[in-house]
Amino acid sequence: MRVVALLATYNEERFVGGCIEHLAGQGIETYLIDNASTDATVGIAGRFDLAGFETALRDDVYAWRPLLKRKEVLAETLDADWFIHLDADEVRLPPRSGVTLADAIAEIDVLGYNAINFQEFTLVPTIEAPDHDHSRFQETMRHYYAYFPGRPDRLNAWKRQDARVELAASGGHQVSFAGINVYPDSFPMRHYLYLSAAHAVSKYVERVYDPGEVESGWHRRRAALRAEDVTLLSQAELKETNADDDLNVSDPVSAHPLFGRS
Repeated sequence: MRVVALLATYNEERFVGGCIEHLAGQGIETYLIDNASTDATVGIAGRFDLAGFETALRDDVYAWRPLLKRKEVLAETLDADWFIHLDADEVRLPPRSGVTLADAIAEIDVLGYNAINFQEFTLVPTIEAPDHDHSRFQETMRHYYAYFPGRPDRLNAWKRQDARVELAASGGHQVSFAGINVYPDSFPMRHYLYLSAAHAVSKYVERVYDPGEVESGWHRRRAALRAEDVTLLSQAELKETNADDDLNVSDPVSAHPLFGRS
């Protein structure tokens, strides 16, 4: 079974190498769409054997919809059995240790399911340990919260369909197609939202969002974020993980604290 991850990047030199390497270790190939990065993203990605690479032009703004629409096309035209839509700062995991993500997908494929939701566990820097902006961040940043906004929010792995799937309508959070049959148990994912307060400012505050997408309701909390709004949580407010199998979904939050609690 061939599983291809559809990855779009813009200035993701912190994450892209580890992301592609992790996917390869999980039996998954990566197709990269780079949105005209100006850092070392492309050079780092070029060290790996990719399923494909292309450049998406950037008109000085973060426009997410065209990238998602391109992924819809790729999912219809690439030779693969399953696809995963993900970002470079995410680590998609199998439901248990001792099995690769590709093998786990193959298991549920045999059972007749054709889509998978992922439960997000968001790892963040803390007041006590504020700076993880280095290559060993996965070893040092271990405090997290479970994120669940009240609906399947990462329904973005799916079996290849004969017709084009819908991904852009939900901002990439929920793939949609006729006859969807979602596996009842969510797979885990680690999300490294930001590695320090300074990284959060550069990643979100300094980003220029597409005005049309903001007007349509996308990115609003991120677009409204100011540098003075970026504060860190204490470790007492978070859970701590030492292994993927101990990630705990209890007491989830419905909004990322960085962008305002709901």
